[in-house]
Amino acid sequence: MALEALFSRQPIMRRVLISLIPILLFAIYSFGLRILPLLAVVTVAGVSTEYLILRFMHGEKEFKIPEAIFVSCFLFVLTLPPTVPFWVAAVGISFGILFGKAVFGGFAKNIFNPALVGRCLIFISFPKFMTMAWAAPFRNFPGGFLHYSSGADVVSGVTPLVETGLDPLRLFLGQISGSSGEISTVLILMGAVYLVLTKTASLRIMISALIGFLSANIILYFTGAVTATPLISLLSGGFLFAAVFMATDPITAPRDQQAQIIFGLLIGFLTMILRTYSVFREGAMFAILLANAFGPLIEMRVKEFKQRGMVHER
Repeated sequence: MALEALFSRQPIMRRVLISLIPILLFAIYSFGLRILPLLAVVTVAGVSTEYLILRFMHGEKEFKIPEAIFVSCFLFVLTLPPTVPFWVAAVGISFGILFGKAVFGGFAKNIFNPALVGRCLIFISFPKFMTMAWAAPFRNFPGGFLHYSSGADVVSGVTPLVETGLDPLRLFLGQISGSSGEISTVLILMGAVYLVLTKTASLRIMISALIGFLSANIILYFTGAVTATPLISLLSGGFLFAAVFMATDPITAPRDQQAQIIFGLLIGFLTMILRTYSVFREGAMFAILLANAFGPLIEMRVKEFKQRGMVHER
């Protein structure tokens, strides 16, 4: 069966994939060619899971697999440590597609981001592979383009969120350990600009998430609850990647403009609170899933207020 006959064309999803290509290339440069077979395994597992689910749902009727599955696979891989075992990644994406999307009726009916649902499962179920060791990135060209992996230089138990004396420039450029696609702030911002200019993602959600995050961080910093400055907190961890590529998912995010602002603020605020007070050092994943759960309620309430004339359209 030809690819065009098997997959439904979704231009918006293709634009998201284009925005992720520089980040993927930098992940390979930083951590080695192992990223490519990891992506291949995840894509095969994700597409196979989606195909089997759709086959079960449609029976003998013709159907097409939404190209959104490739976005889910790319995002999922880029949120993982580069040393994660292939089988763990395959389990995670299959779980995410099944329980993050299929159980709600399939594409465009899910309220949770499938990639984050899958990551949540393996983050909790296999913490040894997700949080206990981080590969140190290559720093000299051609870096990982000539190496399978940087697994020989593993920094046990250390992530940017618990390191001290971090250089903001290193964080901005991505010269740190961390998940494959979350380390380079400059490439994430470039992706954000592309998504906004092509009207693929909501700038409103990105900005409001940033405001919520920084507001919470400033309060916690001056009360002594956290020691990292707002700048260091913003540049470290996976918040920026999540705010740009996960929070703005057009399926799981609200469509109403005012609801998007509340949604973004909630994600930013919850990320910082969870990062500070929960047992998990990185809270963006849980913050977005929680916001996904409340997204339909937020949108419904905002529309009710508008009908009563309490909120004005812009």
